[in-house]
Amino acid sequence: MQTLVKQNNVLNKADFQVKTLENTTQVKFSEQLRKTNLFPLKPTSIEILQINLGKLCNQVCEHCHVDAGPDRTEIMTKEVLQACLSAAKNPSIHTIDLTGGAPEMNPNFRWFVSKLHQLGKKIIVRSNLTILTYKKYLDIPQFFKDNNVTVISSLPCYTAENVDKQRGSGVFKRSIKALRKLNELGYGIEGTGLELDLVFNPGGPSLPPEQASLELDYKRELKKLFNIEFNNLLAITNLPISRFLDFLIKENKYESYMNTLIDSYNPAAAEQVMCRNTISVGWDGKLFDCDFNQMLELGVASNNKHINQFDNDQLLNRNIIVGQHCYGCTAGAGSSCQGSIT
Repeated sequence: MQTLVKQNNVLNKADFQVKTLENTTQVKFSEQLRKTNLFPLKPTSIEILQINLGKLCNQVCEHCHVDAGPDRTEIMTKEVLQACLSAAKNPSIHTIDLTGGAPEMNPNFRWFVSKLHQLGKKIIVRSNLTILTYKKYLDIPQFFKDNNVTVISSLPCYTAENVDKQRGSGVFKRSIKALRKLNELGYGIEGTGLELDLVFNPGGPSLPPEQASLELDYKRELKKLFNIEFNNLLAITNLPISRFLDFLIKENKYESYMNTLIDSYNPAAAEQVMCRNTISVGWDGKLFDCDFNQMLELGVASNNKHINQFDNDQLLNRNIIVGQHCYGCTAGAGSSCQGSIT
């Protein structure tokens, strides 16, 4: 499939996506917020620093909102990582959430995680699992344990067919191998304190099912089929950006999916969206309200636009930038990087 950029003669894909999302007769997300006295949307705190270590990845997943892959060259430098460490020392920040691409592929990954561990912060690594089965990264599961890392990994189903369809041929087999290794080290096992969470996202243009009941299904089937255990299942809604937006437009399902999200708007979820307590850091150090705004290149509405300018008080006073894609975080039970909201 040709990219949207080539199809529409648009030089900047992010600009095109923003125009696509906003060029609609549907109710603007900002108007929904006004109806529930939430506009302008403001931060409540800055507790989580979510850092994208780069877009390099060993996989090319069908719905990846980062557009990550083996051919991406964007990697966070050690200089920017140092600035992230300085910001992480802020006492209000209790969690550092590391994403990619495959964050483990950043050449300074081990050094950075070790430094974060010394700060005493909670460390989350969003691992695609398969990277842990390659020779260069076989030590990473033990490294996770040594640094008390919380591992969050995507596994959109407990069957090979559905996982491989969304994430690539052979991904399920490698994922199971990695999960078994993590279990052997104590990850996902009750009483060890080593947290292993899995992520579900729908394979098509629909909302995820109820998180708690789906978690029970996952735990039953993974235990029965592979003797695998984990702590929590996080159900996440696909946002209409990047590759998933490509898919929606190609299948002529963009309007219907947006209508589904809008019709399912939940004010209770809107009050608790992750951008209200999280700052997202791009691979180049630029600051964003969330990981999705980062991919749309919608920087924070603040004079402090880079991690080396991090100022907790000024960032707390900003207005959060919203758009039609934000319906994805507020539909139904709501969606965040920590799963359902309500």
